[in-house]
Amino acid sequence: MRMKEGFLWGGATAANQYEGAWNVDGKGASVPDHMRGGDINTPRQIDAEFDPDALYPSWEATDFYHHYEEDIALFAEMGWNVFRMSINWTRIFPTGMEEEPNEAGLAFYDKVFDCCAAHGIKPLVTISHYELPYALVEKYDGWLSRDLIDLFFRYGKTVLDRFHSKVEYFLTFNEINIGLMNMGAPLSTGLIKGFTGTMAQVDRTATERFQAVHHMFVASAKLIKYAHDNYPEVKMGNMIAFIPTYALTCDPADVLANQANMRQMDWYCSDVQVRGHYPYYAKRMWEEQGIELNITAEDEKILSEGIIDFYTFSYYQTNTVTTHPDAEQMQGNMTMGGKNPYLEASDWGWQIDPTGLRIFLNEIADRYDNIPLMVVENGLGAFDEVVVEDGVERIHDPYRIDYLRKHVRDMGEAVADGVNLIGYTWWGPIDVVSAGTGEMRKRYGFIYVDKHDDGTGDLHRARKDSFFYYQKLIKSNGEDLD
Repeated sequence: MRMKEGFLWGGATAANQYEGAWNVDGKGASVPDHMRGGDINTPRQIDAEFDPDALYPSWEATDFYHHYEEDIALFAEMGWNVFRMSINWTRIFPTGMEEEPNEAGLAFYDKVFDCCAAHGIKPLVTISHYELPYALVEKYDGWLSRDLIDLFFRYGKTVLDRFHSKVEYFLTFNEINIGLMNMGAPLSTGLIKGFTGTMAQVDRTATERFQAVHHMFVASAKLIKYAHDNYPEVKMGNMIAFIPTYALTCDPADVLANQANMRQMDWYCSDVQVRGHYPYYAKRMWEEQGIELNITAEDEKILSEGIIDFYTFSYYQTNTVTTHPDAEQMQGNMTMGGKNPYLEASDWGWQIDPTGLRIFLNEIADRYDNIPLMVVENGLGAFDEVVVEDGVERIHDPYRIDYLRKHVRDMGEAVADGVNLIGYTWWGPIDVVSAGTGEMRKRYGFIYVDKHDDGTGDLHRARKDSFFYYQKLIKSNGEDLD
């Protein structure tokens, strides 16, 4: 099945996992710069003070900062017409509190966007993708403080004023709903003032987590209204970590538990950002969890005025929900969930469910009057082996091709169903540092980067088999899946 004419094909990255150059040209330290690497069994360590003997994988990452021309040329070779990337807040405002931006940081992104334009690629820019300035953690305890609303607005306004003629599509916050979880404290909301320990040890109250996300809602809406008032040609979107679940059994208690989980995990944040107000079920959710929020009348006005233009989300897997305590659990993207006996799992235990993508594309479209949708993260982290054949490095990754084929197939089915899907960006199209584990060996890319978990590697790039498959798929606009 072919996608609609003008469909946006590309890939997605995040500055803190890809860009490197962590202290170059005036850039300040962000939260990820304080995070060590881990693995599937070892949670990432967060250091309030840098340890000179520790390895911080975001410091170099895979060095897009010094390889952007080479990398964008490779993206163009695949046939991309869109590149989802993020701007690093601390490259523009090193502490987040400066009155004036860092011109060297702005100039870098000018060069990146100009390079994209030269290759016929549209940037899709996430303004804040898990890279909160660490200075805002130290002073304000991150997004728990209302002060961050205006600090973010100054940053976002600077980005829009500078780049509105070069960027058509912006997203305000990456996976904003992850901030509702303890896992989101180091990644998203920055609720880690004075904290040293593992990501798994972060423990903030539900009120603190939900209040922090409320401040992000207001900041997002305030910036969206500014964009609509000043740059009507620009489209502003949200970004949700869509981690859908099924009831494990037909026990009505499981169905109710799954409904509650979907509301909190997948619908709560987008209901606010699409509709401009909190959903009807929020009050009971807050009461049952002892959540008390400070929401002002001015906040409510701003939320109603800053509605998104298009909806984007990440999709890697599905889980199950049950009230039965003996159910087997599975690892997932930022979550745990019940094992689904009908699905296979990746090397990291994530359950692979391409049909679920079709199901939930339809669910999102139903809920939000067929708003324009983009799948802006989807991918498979796996162990890749480099072999030398006829003197050339080869990476044979049929597992990644199979994952891509099946998910694009079901996206095509959703489009045939009538879903208004306008774009798809594979996550980590070039190998990047994993956000959850800080690993390099958990590779998603169509392009291999010679970088390893111990920090070694010369950073050279090599095309995997999946590179050529995606190239062919894009050329056929999703039709040639063989």
